[in-house]
Amino acid sequence: MRLQTVYRRLFDHYGPQQWWPAETPFEVMVGAVLSQNTAWGNVERAIANLKAASALTPEAIAQVDHDTLAAWLRPSGYFNIKAKRLKNYCHWYLAQGGFAPLDALSDKALRHAVLSVNGVGPETADDILLYAFQRPVFVIDAYTRRIFSRLGLIAQESGYETLRRHFEAGLQREPRRVALFNEYHALIVSHAKEHCRVTPRCNGCPLRRDCPARAVEPG
Repeated sequence: MRLQTVYRRLFDHYGPQQWWPAETPFEVMVGAVLSQNTAWGNVERAIANLKAASALTPEAIAQVDHDTLAAWLRPSGYFNIKAKRLKNYCHWYLAQGGFAPLDALSDKALRHAVLSVNGVGPETADDILLYAFQRPVFVIDAYTRRIFSRLGLIAQESGYETLRRHFEAGLQREPRRVALFNEYHALIVSHAKEHCRVTPRCNGCPLRRDCPARAVEPG
């Protein structure tokens, strides 16, 4: 089964996802940092705390003391670590001059720059590039590995960059790649939560008929 076929079946089944839920590019960046190792609902609560404190700006986050920021971020889990990482990111972001100078960089240069920030790994960087800067990078997460390894389309143990290049090359001829990658990643998340869980729920799965790992129906 081709990557395009998987996309069409997921889209036909779930419809448009309208992801990433944020009001500004900077809010996307904050969400990308906070979404590490937690559910999105927890991230939303942490961001709501920042908004309530009028602190959802790089200046406010950079200037506030660690303990106050960590308290705001507590719902997202690992809040002390995330407070440090978010501060690192905001100090770096302000030192670069904010959004416009970064947006002027090429895709490759921007990705290299974002990855230089302490605490920002490839998945977080690619979330930022795709959803905040509208760059055509394919985000690889645990859901992607689970779904596509079960489909037999990737080796689950493959490295992040190998998988990213695999998806980008496989979809390189598709029009409007930023919109496609955005929608595809969101559909993967929805499918992993609805059907392709750690213990899969194969009944009703739109990919079932071509999935080698599908559960055997009772005879």
